[in-house]
Amino acid sequence: MTPFVHLHVHTQYSLLDGAIRLKDLFETARSFGMNAVAITDHGNMFGALEFYDLAMKKYGIKPIVGCEAYMAARSRHDRGSRVASENPGDDDRNHHLVLLARNLDGYQNLMKLVSLGYTEGFYYKPRMDKEILRKHSGGLICLSGCLKGEIASLLLRKDLEGARRTALDLAGIFGPENFYLEIQSNGIPEQAIVNEGLVSLSRELSLPLVATNDCHYLRKSDARAHEVLLCIQTGKTIVDEKRFKFQTDQLYFKSPDEMAKDFAYVPESLENTLKIAERCDLKLDLGSYHFPVFPLEEGESIDQRFEREVRDGFELRIAAIRRKNPSFSEKDLEEYKERLEYELEVIKKMEFPAYFLIVSDFINFAKNNGVPVGPGRGSAAGSLVAYVMRITDLDPIEHGLIFERFLNVERISMPDIDVDFCVLGRDKVYDYVTQKYGKDRVSQIATFGTMQARGVVRD
Repeated sequence: MTPFVHLHVHTQYSLLDGAIRLKDLFETARSFGMNAVAITDHGNMFGALEFYDLAMKKYGIKPIVGCEAYMAARSRHDRGSRVASENPGDDDRNHHLVLLARNLDGYQNLMKLVSLGYTEGFYYKPRMDKEILRKHSGGLICLSGCLKGEIASLLLRKDLEGARRTALDLAGIFGPENFYLEIQSNGIPEQAIVNEGLVSLSRELSLPLVATNDCHYLRKSDARAHEVLLCIQTGKTIVDEKRFKFQTDQLYFKSPDEMAKDFAYVPESLENTLKIAERCDLKLDLGSYHFPVFPLEEGESIDQRFEREVRDGFELRIAAIRRKNPSFSEKDLEEYKERLEYELEVIKKMEFPAYFLIVSDFINFAKNNGVPVGPGRGSAAGSLVAYVMRITDLDPIEHGLIFERFLNVERISMPDIDVDFCVLGRDKVYDYVTQKYGKDRVSQIATFGTMQARGVVRD
């Protein structure tokens, strides 16, 4: 089978647009003998870590983390008029650009660019511009994009000078060795015109070509299902003649042999996929924890502070238990002490004292400032340490709850403490942790809804 690597792939995280599940992607890539594959979802990196982790741990395939960026026609701050994506001659249209991380520096720059696209450039889409590309181009490889790329759009408008100028501009931003003119074979008539122009530009400017297929679904037979997915995205029905749809059924994860046949006239574009894959060597440290810094007194270690807070809290909880239950005996106390020592040992061994101190800190801030806090739920309610630190208000020994469901030295993973704050005071807690631990140490998280069979049939 001809060696080839797909470098332009939209997974399920190109929401309601990509129809490729990660596991299916890796299994297909492995069946094709590919030793690497890229993820380039539209405007986001939602799937990057799952993609990286699965590729490395389960499939032994090199993960190439990237993104297909939306580029503002002018500035990311310009919100003058809505994008008219149906009109390839519209100067207000967002353009596409594929960015791939070569290394950790590139990965961090890509995260920065994507974040700025949402926080500074969002206008219907999260948009970047060349100003921030210049600031955060290190460690990145850039592909010129699909038919919605700026160079392709200029070529279709017969603006050869504009296409030449844009190509040189991008090569200047990323370095000529890190910028590739992207050609595709997707059955769309305009693509043949663009390819001819790109090959000509490549020869004139000595810029390399790379073959991709802008994969949106896994198999050719999935094209119809993908049409339905686009209908769900745009709120149209499949019988609507004016609905948005792709003009081809070729945007699937083609085999290396199919790609070799399509690009036999420019074999270097296939070879360059291998060169790019070889140069992309991202290594992420997913096995260590990076907690915010908990403030300590001079000469005090994190373990010492943790143990002091736990033992002080233990005395207060035991005093409350004695008041509530006069029959509480020395034997009962011994049971609590044994459980406490065991949990202390496990938490310190697993290096989680900082986590408990931080969670206890903001929960107790809430309680001391009139913000109602839930008593605790989930496996954390099985921890006596959580109880004495006032993280939870459920006595795990009284209720027969098991600590090992929460933390287990034989299955090392981050503790997960679910905390419920009243909606009327939650912002106070958010502001507190932001000010105390730093804005760059606090994050909102997203939840992804998945489409199950019943909902899909209804849609």
